[in-house]
Amino acid sequence: MFRGMRRKRQELPETETIAMLQSCTSGVLAVQGDDDYPYAVPLSFACEDGKLFFHSAKAGHKIDAIERSAKVSFCVIAADDVMQSTFTTHFRSAVVFGRARILTDDGEKRHALECLAAKYSPDYLEAAGSEIDGEWKRVCVIELAIEHMTGKAAIEIIKERAQTA
Repeated sequence: MFRGMRRKRQELPETETIAMLQSCTSGVLAVQGDDDYPYAVPLSFACEDGKLFFHSAKAGHKIDAIERSAKVSFCVIAADDVMQSTFTTHFRSAVVFGRARILTDDGEKRHALECLAAKYSPDYLEAAGSEIDGEWKRVCVIELAIEHMTGKAAIEIIKERAQTA
């Protein structure tokens, strides 16, 4: 169902792709927007057990698109070092495909918000509960269940790894 990566030599192992998703602090969610135009929006996210979590307002372009079609993709860039002299970049990135759903179960919603708090404010977890409670009625939480993902690195990074191994 999903295309294989064309440049297989540059594909990263799943464990490294997951680690990239866990360490990156922002990415871009792509949905099928109005009039079938793609809509891509940068978001903060958390990654746990094959799922990504996002928080959002309860209304807007992104929510409307997800309600129309659950199929989405998400991309992160973990490295993008410009190499002027060789006219390239040394990059590491990941692309995820999956289905998004708006969480309506209070337990699932709270867990997702706690995952976000643990990622972005690990030194303030006690205060996070109060923040979650204070925003509860206004916040929407989206879960992206990962169906397929790939990680990729610049060929120079792959070659360098092979030389040091």
